[in-house]
Amino acid sequence: MMKTWKTAAIAILFITTKLTYGQDYYVYVAAESEDEVSLMKFDGKKAEIIENIPVGVWPAENEGPHGLAVSPDGKYWFLSLAHGNPYGTLYKYSTATNKVVGQTKLGIFPATMQISRATGLLYIVNFNLHGDMVPSTVSVVDPETMTEIKRITTGIMPHGSRMSPDGMYHYSVAMMSGELFEIDAVKLEVSRILNLDQDGAMSANHSMTDHSQMSHGGSKMQKTMKHSKIKPTWVIPHPKWRKAYIAANGNDEVLEVDLDEWKITRRFPTGKGPYNVEISPDGNKMVVTYKSEGATGVWDLNTGEELVKIINSRKVSHGIAMSPDNRFAFISIEGIGGDPGSVDVIDLDKLILVDTAELGKQAGGIAFWKMESER
Repeated sequence: MMKTWKTAAIAILFITTKLTYGQDYYVYVAAESEDEVSLMKFDGKKAEIIENIPVGVWPAENEGPHGLAVSPDGKYWFLSLAHGNPYGTLYKYSTATNKVVGQTKLGIFPATMQISRATGLLYIVNFNLHGDMVPSTVSVVDPETMTEIKRITTGIMPHGSRMSPDGMYHYSVAMMSGELFEIDAVKLEVSRILNLDQDGAMSANHSMTDHSQMSHGGSKMQKTMKHSKIKPTWVIPHPKWRKAYIAANGNDEVLEVDLDEWKITRRFPTGKGPYNVEISPDGNKMVVTYKSEGATGVWDLNTGEELVKIINSRKVSHGIAMSPDNRFAFISIEGIGGDPGSVDVIDLDKLILVDTAELGKQAGGIAFWKMESER
């Protein structure tokens, strides 16, 4: 009898502990027109900004903090300052202090990035927003020494820098040339190119836009450049399937690409202007920001059904960060004009908007940092 009572007491204590101690979620988000990065805390009900971190070195110039990434061990976060003179900069910060611990110069308008778990290297696209409309690059950086190792030429306006789950391949899309690029993360070279407008595979050295024949002055480019109809803005490999999902911003759809067959296998008609796409860690849900609608869609990837479209707190929906427990999606919202930016928290189980935190103008880059138990 005593043993049964003790077992019951332990069970009750365990349940009470689970109910009492929730989870705190921490997210970094950049305010591009504020030269500021904010650290947001969400306790499961309320989202609040707990620290605003000034970034940049030129007080009189807006330097445009754009892309964010957190190291796999959670000890550092990385920020691309997209506007430079003339080039951009990659900064490394300590998550313990939110102070700069390293930096390196990159190409024109460095944007999104991720660190490979296999190589330990950081891969970041140079979007080249303000330069000539010529093929740009992916920079490969050693995050320990903050040394740029190589620049790999891809397409025109590359964006959506993401790694395969095993860290062996890097994927990006070229917005203006309409291509999906696969880079071998070890060999540091383009291994495959897919022309998304024609759904045809290209070799590693050729695509519909002949990159090798373009002069940096732009005159040759004017004769040969194609303007992509679909304007891909993001790519995310599936965490479990050999698939990748691409925001076809100009076509109002998300494309599913089979990475073995190297072709488009499904198309998801979306809201207007899909911009960023993320997949829940369990692989079941796809979250898509509809930038032109100021909305976010949540999809069931197994059925191909859009479960809900949520109107965001402000116009111009931008980036997405997912919690590792598959519970929440954090959406950065730019706002319009002098409006502040914001982060919306969406409950992926209840399919509702839970709360919103306000921050600086033009909230864009966003990265999940950590979860920890409340005490």
